[in-house]
Amino acid sequence: MRFGFVYDPLTIRFKAWAMVKRRVYRRKPRRRPRKRPHGRARAGVYARLIGDIGVFCMMTLIGLAALFAYFARDLPDPASLWSRSGAPKVTLLAADGSPIPIHGAVAGAPVRLADLPSHVPGAILAVEDRNFYHHAGVNPVSIVRALIVNLREGGVRQGGSTITQQLAKNVFLSPDQTMRRKVQEALLAFWLEWKFTKDEILTLYLNRVYFGAGAYGVDAASYRYFAKPARRLSVGEAAVLAGLLKAPSRYAPTANPDHAGRRGRLVIDQMRAGGFLTPDEAAAAIAAPITLAASRFSTAPYFVDYALAEARALSGALDADLIVRTTFDPRLQRAAERGLAAGLAGEAGAPDAAEAAVVIMDGEGSVRALIGGRDYRKSQFNRAVQARRQPGSAFKPVVYLAALEAGASPETVVEDAPVTIGTWSPGNYKGKYYGAVTLREAMARSLNSAAVRTQEYAGRARVRRMAKDLGWPGRLTHGPSLALGVDAVSPLQLAGVYAPFANGGLRIEPHVITRIETSDGDLVYRRPGSVLGQAASTQTIAALNDMLRAVVVWGSGRAAATPGYAAAGKTGTTQNSRDAWFAGHAAGLVGVVWIGRDDNAPMPGVTGGRAPARVWSEMMRRALPLHAPPPEDGAADPIAAILKTSG
Repeated sequence: MRFGFVYDPLTIRFKAWAMVKRRVYRRKPRRRPRKRPHGRARAGVYARLIGDIGVFCMMTLIGLAALFAYFARDLPDPASLWSRSGAPKVTLLAADGSPIPIHGAVAGAPVRLADLPSHVPGAILAVEDRNFYHHAGVNPVSIVRALIVNLREGGVRQGGSTITQQLAKNVFLSPDQTMRRKVQEALLAFWLEWKFTKDEILTLYLNRVYFGAGAYGVDAASYRYFAKPARRLSVGEAAVLAGLLKAPSRYAPTANPDHAGRRGRLVIDQMRAGGFLTPDEAAAAIAAPITLAASRFSTAPYFVDYALAEARALSGALDADLIVRTTFDPRLQRAAERGLAAGLAGEAGAPDAAEAAVVIMDGEGSVRALIGGRDYRKSQFNRAVQARRQPGSAFKPVVYLAALEAGASPETVVEDAPVTIGTWSPGNYKGKYYGAVTLREAMARSLNSAAVRTQEYAGRARVRRMAKDLGWPGRLTHGPSLALGVDAVSPLQLAGVYAPFANGGLRIEPHVITRIETSDGDLVYRRPGSVLGQAASTQTIAALNDMLRAVVVWGSGRAAATPGYAAAGKTGTTQNSRDAWFAGHAAGLVGVVWIGRDDNAPMPGVTGGRAPARVWSEMMRRALPLHAPPPEDGAADPIAAILKTSG
């Protein structure tokens, strides 16, 4: 079988035929075409031409569709845009709305484009995509220009990606520099441009892009480098952040301030050239100094761990990016950290092997600061939350409050002398007894025998009931040793028990989370009211605080004094000094300090009135002025402070 082909350029068609058996191909004389009217002949040619062009276009579309199917078969689902990002799944926010990093990565609170000064998006558009509002997701001019520059330089020197493409890459794709990834990036960019407005795309980009140092989003970067929200960024600060996008490590102002400064000036020049700044504004921005701020949340890992665990418990198995608003106060956290360091440095009795835990809480149960150990790098065990230790004499306020509720007063006299109940005979510290003393003195001197007698007067059942009314979470012994704090509790739980002493007698629940919502604003959890009930009357609480203040003024807790503020608290030391505590409150803040060893070994010479009381004083001296101004007379009535706080 033989084939022959004849090409007719007029009709753009191919003709083929076969010579079968012994027939020989001979060109036949072409018949003279029958004359047709000139107009009809031209119309036929055009019809065939249009038909062939239609076939060509259809085949091209089929090819493009096949190409699209090839590159799009493993594309991620764009509908997951709002729940996918390179940032952590959970964004923690402090009480003031500033972001808290999660083990080195920090995502800021979502910001709207309308809430930002124009120079913040302007700085990014000037250097990343000046024609953002004039292209459809992919800018061919930028791509060609980048190819020319890269070919001339012999390497990758310039990119041609638009902000829409960068958003698609950051949210959906890997950073691999492959042809498949670039085509997918373009396809997703077209989808984003079709699905969202330009302002929405720019908003998403500003909230998702990585600025280095673990900061995702412009708000997180603003806090990380300048300790302020993005809405307060100056032109120069915005230029520095925009300059980071090209190479976050190289242009980080904290590591390479000279490079960051030069890059920032280049951004300002680009803003002026692009019409985002006037020449005068650009000159003023270059002349204005830029002050960097240290990270505000470098040492709160124990709080972060606890908040994340609580967020997971409250949100269940919800598969979405979450924004968790916490009770955390970075200023009080720094006060607690510095107070702990200063208190331990000035106390020779605390052994190096001893660990520590600190909790600062307000009268409504909001945990403002939390330290779960002396060095998170060495141990991630959160002693403030997970360690359950005997509180010792720090439990005695519960005993005396029960007695006050039973009709006693701070002036009621109790005998401080050796006492035996059954076969149990508790003794005072160093075996010293004071005879007949008031309940105020018994509390101030932390007299064991007097506390046991007071308990027997009030009744153990009443003491246990009072502990539960105050918020004691666990079981309580039925024996006479109840008065000496033999039932284990965590520092956070003990702070919850002491909170009614600071708020006028209201029982609360310690908490670190006030609200959880998804990244697109859907409410997941909102904390209800903090008050769970009335634990004791205001008058009884006032009488108890009169006794607790004596502990600080002239009793066992003198080292916990806070000049300018009326502090009320109680020391606690367990058998063989295995645990040492100071728990108390001042100006509406509750503070608990625990010192002990993880192996429960004795700490000779360590008592609640020494290292814990000193740490409490150092911590609260720094925290109280940030929480409430000192009273004018320098020594406010603790009862009045309680009533004011609770009101």
